[in-house]
Amino acid sequence: MADIQGTVSDERFSRLSELLSASIDAGSDVGASICVTLEGEPVVDIWGGHADEAKTTPWAEDTITNVWSTTKTMSFLCMLMLVERGELDLYAPVATYWPEFAANGKEAVEVRHLMGHTSGVCGWDTPIEVADIYDFEAAAARLAAQAPWLDPGTSSSYHALNQGHLLGEVLRRIDGRTMGTFFAEEVAGPLGADFHIGTPESEFGRIANVIPPPPPPVDIESIDPTGPRMKTFLGPMMSAEVSWTPEWRGAEIPAANGHGNARSVARVQSIIANGGTVDGVTLLSPETINLIFDEQARGVDVFLDEEVAFGMGYALPSPALPAAIDRQVCYWGGWGGSSIVVDVGAKMTFAYMMNRMDDALLGDVRGENLLNAVYAAID
Repeated sequence: MADIQGTVSDERFSRLSELLSASIDAGSDVGASICVTLEGEPVVDIWGGHADEAKTTPWAEDTITNVWSTTKTMSFLCMLMLVERGELDLYAPVATYWPEFAANGKEAVEVRHLMGHTSGVCGWDTPIEVADIYDFEAAAARLAAQAPWLDPGTSSSYHALNQGHLLGEVLRRIDGRTMGTFFAEEVAGPLGADFHIGTPESEFGRIANVIPPPPPPVDIESIDPTGPRMKTFLGPMMSAEVSWTPEWRGAEIPAANGHGNARSVARVQSIIANGGTVDGVTLLSPETINLIFDEQARGVDVFLDEEVAFGMGYALPSPALPAAIDRQVCYWGGWGGSSIVVDVGAKMTFAYMMNRMDDALLGDVRGENLLNAVYAAID
């Protein structure tokens, strides 16, 4: 059996080590980490497998990887902190803070529409390449100038790569700092969390490259080539291998290029689970946390083509997360399988970060099995 390192301080959760070991043995995982916190304290902090596809380098305690859209939950927390400080009204037009954004029929788009994927600005107009989004200010200016692809405030259409630029520019106009700098100074630093939006070159040596997934189960020919779903796929077209490059790692893409592990993700998001305070660090009040559960959209998402519910940034319980359907939970995850679930009612966070990507756009069976084991332990 694959050797699993780390600690399980509460024997109720011992099943997680068994599941991770079995997943590595079966080849479903190559390397991964799992963390569970209760009331802000870690009760599971484990890892195993390898940091590389060739299986020459063990996954270590400090291994980090690109967690794709799990990064968005860090951006949501930063925006909620601005609300907490009285600097941001989620129901105000985006143009209140970013006047240029009102161009091309977007004057009524509110900040909550950016948070809940209902702004209609789901990606960048083509032609655009991934390299074009490394220049944050130029990429944000392009979004400000273009027209929405859907009527703002109606159905959700997942803002896969550009949500962090949209939110990050609002934050920059208010605070003066970039999202990555704000996060590092106001969140990761105070909490001692090893998570980076714009990773320093000094940390590159411990990054586990993601292992690209098989092609997603999407019938491209069935998608309207002029509709918002295809335009989001193309604006810009992504490949997992781009995350191996120093340019991607060092850029600030607050929707997709955060680097961390399960410990750091759970550490940060335990702020939400624990009423806004962890180890004496207070970032939010319970009143601001409650805003997360202000539902913004529910139904089949235009881009994901799956039923999902979005609150203020985070997703809310729906058939997409059956284990939490009747719980006070917010969550999200990343392309290929990474997952963070925050159970406010149970004061619990569960995080699973890995390098082998599955073909799912939204979660996969590995994270689902682990989450089921977590709930079996606490119920």
